Amino acid sequence: MTPVILLTGFLGSGKTTLLQRLLTDPALSRAAVLINEFGEIGLDHHLLDRIDDNVVLMKSGCICCTVRGEVADALLNLQSMRARGEIDFDRVVIETTGLADPYPVLQTLRAHPVLRSHFDNGGVLTTVDAVNAGAQIAHRAEAVRQIAAADRIILTKTDLGDAAATAALKATLLRLNPAASVVTSADATEAIIDGLGAAQSGWTDLAAMAEEGGHHHHGHGHDLNADLGVVTFSLTVQEAVDWTAFGVWLTLLLHRYGDRIYRVKGIIALEGEDRPVAIHGVQHLVHAPVHLTHWPDGPRHSRLVFILEGLEPDQIRRSFRAFMGLSPVDAPAKVPA
Repeated sequence: MTPVILLTGFLGSGKTTLLQRLLTDPALSRAAVLINEFGEIGLDHHLLDRIDDNVVLMKSGCICCTVRGEVADALLNLQSMRARGEIDFDRVVIETTGLADPYPVLQTLRAHPVLRSHFDNGGVLTTVDAVNAGAQIAHRAEAVRQIAAADRIILTKTDLGDAAATAALKATLLRLNPAASVVTSADATEAIIDGLGAAQSGWTDLAAMAEEGGHHHHGHGHDLNADLGVVTFSLTVQEAVDWTAFGVWLTLLLHRYGDRIYRVKGIIALEGEDRPVAIHGVQHLVHAPVHLTHWPDGPRHSRLVFILEGLEPDQIRRSFRAFMGLSPVDAPAKVPA
């Protein structure tokens, strides 16, 4: 399976600059890059040969393709050319527009009957402008969705601000998305490329997140923005979980409230299983569960992290315990339907 890495970020956050830097690294010499408008990237001087109207081969060896139609069509085109031996690549990087919601691309990879046989989700990189991020998070839902979807957040333009402001922004980003890692673009080229390589096998390190014990907002929700109604909270369960019941509960929850659940990510202790299972969902989409090789040190408890919009964390917490047949702290809420 070929990993597809989604590069997103709000307008002016530095996606193009980051992409240019990544494409000069030998580790990405066999990458295929899908971009919206080829001219906007400003890579004409890197071109070596034009393969067809949409695809060019760059001096670094990367393949660059303009997305003039649907992402699915562009990926199918690349796969067809690879099958005919016209091009070769080992991963795909898709750069979204600055106002894009990452979810439709992730849904395309998961739902398309042909694409899911050849491509796999390689993770989401989100660039965040250290100068303007505060206003964007406060007033633009697109920026919040992009951050919530990220497996790795890349802070850009940190040289234009002071260290205290950057540290405060990092704390805000981790409150918004506790499951993501935050790096600074000036020092992160190697880390980003390492992350892209690892993303194919399991997105972010869920075992490490569980080892932290959900210390970000453990056991309660935090309102990050009153206007947007965005809340992040963690749910810790000491009892082993029945996998079938959990799967039905999560499916019903995302079917009913998927538009308001930016992300759910976590590690589950299953009845009759020694190894934990990592789960990850973005809105209505649930990725295939991954059996981790071992538990981290500490209690072997299930831990889930939710990022919500316009939902009460207690409603989800009580419905989970009611559906799992666990002892509720409060009167159980109705199961999502």
